[in-house]
Amino acid sequence: MEVEAPEDATADEIGEALQKRARWVHDHVHDAKRRFEHVLPREYVSGEQVLYLGRRYSLKVRLVPREQRSVKLKGALLEVAHDYVSADAVRARVRAWYRVKARDYFAYRLGVIANGLPWPQEVSSFQLKEMKTRWGSCAAGGTVTLNPFLVRANRECIDYVITHELCHLREHNHSPEFFRLLSRAMPQWQTVKRSLDDMAEVILND
Repeated sequence: MEVEAPEDATADEIGEALQKRARWVHDHVHDAKRRFEHVLPREYVSGEQVLYLGRRYSLKVRLVPREQRSVKLKGALLEVAHDYVSADAVRARVRAWYRVKARDYFAYRLGVIANGLPWPQEVSSFQLKEMKTRWGSCAAGGTVTLNPFLVRANRECIDYVITHELCHLREHNHSPEFFRLLSRAMPQWQTVKRSLDDMAEVILND
């Protein structure tokens, strides 16, 4: 489990805050474990369903010469052409494809959303980081980090996470003011967050 806290918070203050919310933390961790129990590991074989921007695609794996290797969307298919077929090889190609797509799409949406916010925002840098339990984070210096697996979610959910992190450039904690900013920027954020949470075990399954 990871804990976000202000940079100047002491270990005692963090411990006290965790103690006050111990029941909430326990219930949410238990709920997450229960939901993940029913998610089967991916096998990365033809016919398996994969997600991209909220849409489902059927994975198609083809054996080709080395110089013809590729990963492409073709209609309702995500086609992986590789010079040898194994679950690990296909998985690596699909993950690399997700990272490329995530970097391009997230960078585009970061610019659009930041420019449309009712307060000026400057993102000093943007990076991708695979995380098992978080969609993103925002450092005090302005660096926004996003989980590349988020590119499996629909566009509105991606916008919610980006908006959430951009609000942290103004308010670095989850104070009432932070949620006022978030509601101002995305009035329907709670509905979108619930939708994203409900899909978390599928989106993060790798």
